[in-house]
Amino acid sequence: MDKIKLSVHHMDMYFGSKQILKQINIDFPEHKVTALIGPSGCGKSTLLRSLNRMHDLSPEAKIKGEIQLDGQDIYDRRISVNDVRRRIGMVFQKANPLPKSIFDNLAYPLRIHRFPKHEIPGMVQHALEESYLWDEVKDELKKPAVKLSGGQQQRLCIARAVVLRPEVILMDEPCSALDPISTNKIEELILRLKRDYTIVIVTHNMQQAQRISDKVAFMYLGELIEFGDTDQLFRRPSQELTKNYVNGHFG
Repeated sequence: MDKIKLSVHHMDMYFGSKQILKQINIDFPEHKVTALIGPSGCGKSTLLRSLNRMHDLSPEAKIKGEIQLDGQDIYDRRISVNDVRRRIGMVFQKANPLPKSIFDNLAYPLRIHRFPKHEIPGMVQHALEESYLWDEVKDELKKPAVKLSGGQQQRLCIARAVVLRPEVILMDEPCSALDPISTNKIEELILRLKRDYTIVIVTHNMQQAQRISDKVAFMYLGELIEFGDTDQLFRRPSQELTKNYVNGHFG
């Protein structure tokens, strides 16, 4: 039986008076890729961002229920949001390299968290190797990160997420702005990273969800309609709404 790394219990979420998520209950198994699917505006990215307290930045946001990492509520007031985000990394839809060199994009968060200076070069190299980028950039680490191609920039952002050695990586449509070749590299990378990390990914691409995920959660209008093994959900969904969505009848 899969060990549960991250779990959501009876979660409601509001922005002001508007309810965005309704009674979400879901378990994310360790060392698996879980894909969140559903039409635009159904709450996928809102749920994803709640998993490492990104909504703390919005005074309008209010969350009820619990989100637990290894059984501990990440919204407990005694827990630092910085500690949560070190353990649960985030990769956004659009690559967002810092206006620094390739090396400093990864060294910066290590310095912020006060890692020993002598350890930083090795940690940067390891993260770039994990992200299948080292061989492409090892001779130009002082080059501005913004000079990299779009696919390389996104892999750099993944490297920046893993350099702190998190336990969970959240990805919000990481391939939506990439060409097919770059998308294929990111998908290969995700399958490699799940050996060491628990991954939750938002995707609108049904084929991508089938290629890379172990579990799939289908959301609609702020509710979790169905959750299960990827093959089962796509081939034999239990809900008619799920069947209509994965067969392309709406979305």
